[in-house]
Amino acid sequence: MRSLLGDHLPELGKASAAAVVALASQEMTKSKDPIPEWQEAASDVLVELGKRFLNKVMEEVLGKFQPGIVPHPGVLRTFANLATANVFGMVPFLNSILGTLLPMLGMARADSMKSAFCYALQRFSESIQEYLAGRDQAPDPTIRRDAFAHELGAAFELLFHSWIQHREPKVRLAVVEALGPMSSLIPEEKLEEQLPKILPGILGLYKKHPEPFPISKSLCQILESSVGMGSRSLESQLESLLGTLLAQICAPADPNIPTSAKNHTELLRCFSVLACSFPDRVLIFLLPKFEGGSERIRVGALLVLRHIINSAPSQMEIKKLSIVSSMKLPLQDGSNKVFPVFPEFRDGKFPKFWEFPKIPTPAAFPNP
Repeated sequence: MRSLLGDHLPELGKASAAAVVALASQEMTKSKDPIPEWQEAASDVLVELGKRFLNKVMEEVLGKFQPGIVPHPGVLRTFANLATANVFGMVPFLNSILGTLLPMLGMARADSMKSAFCYALQRFSESIQEYLAGRDQAPDPTIRRDAFAHELGAAFELLFHSWIQHREPKVRLAVVEALGPMSSLIPEEKLEEQLPKILPGILGLYKKHPEPFPISKSLCQILESSVGMGSRSLESQLESLLGTLLAQICAPADPNIPTSAKNHTELLRCFSVLACSFPDRVLIFLLPKFEGGSERIRVGALLVLRHIINSAPSQMEIKKLSIVSSMKLPLQDGSNKVFPVFPEFRDGKFPKFWEFPKIPTPAAFPNP
């Protein structure tokens, strides 16, 4: 049914749409026991209909979302996916939905419900970000970030201080995936206050989960939010951040984990965010890695260096002499893993934007 609706939604009349909305809603919620395949299919029908008949879908689903009563997981899933499928239509509803949802968080006992709440908060936050980014084209350009800050800030605090310690790994990962996009929407002072606890808490999850991609993605989003607000406490966390990120870069890829490549990309993005704000600290951390340690660490450090040269060129340009000087030892390394990482430097060649001007007199460089 969802596939058929997707192909013929413009041809559907209001009466037929109302009948399908009622049927899908009933099928989604008639069993309190989880029947994922059936309930998710019914939710997907509602989401598809919500692309054109949003008011009718919301009228039906909001009737099953009552204050003080923990909703059916399918209701939360439908809200979440509607927020992604119809951003401009759903975001104006989110203020009242969040107001009703927030008191329910403390009532969630089952792991499945906690995961459902986290998924909804994640999708709501992503939808709000997209709405704000395209506010000029939005039907209501008066909606601003601070309209959601209080509710999301309270939810963020509960998720981080309570739910992230949950014994069930799926719940912990659901929490982490929600915290990332929420971090840019909560009050800045709340993020700044929590940052000294948030970053070590998220870094510690790498040891508990074999699939690190959700952790790296969320961490990068939190770093972007912290840098964006000019965090004063981020710099004190740099040593542990850089050490953990490099260890993840150097870890052997697991072919059984399909998101290994995506995780690698997110880790490099984390280094880019930090290099743009703290270029000296990042280079002080990276460059000594070329002189000692294992081959794996040298390769990892070179991969990171190559990435930040390209992703933060203005910050790296003024550091080129120290970087090129640090390349002497790696270029003498006979390993077929270390040497090819920087083919640009072979035979004295440099990246185009690093072509040197005339060499200054030796006196300008007492320690060449």
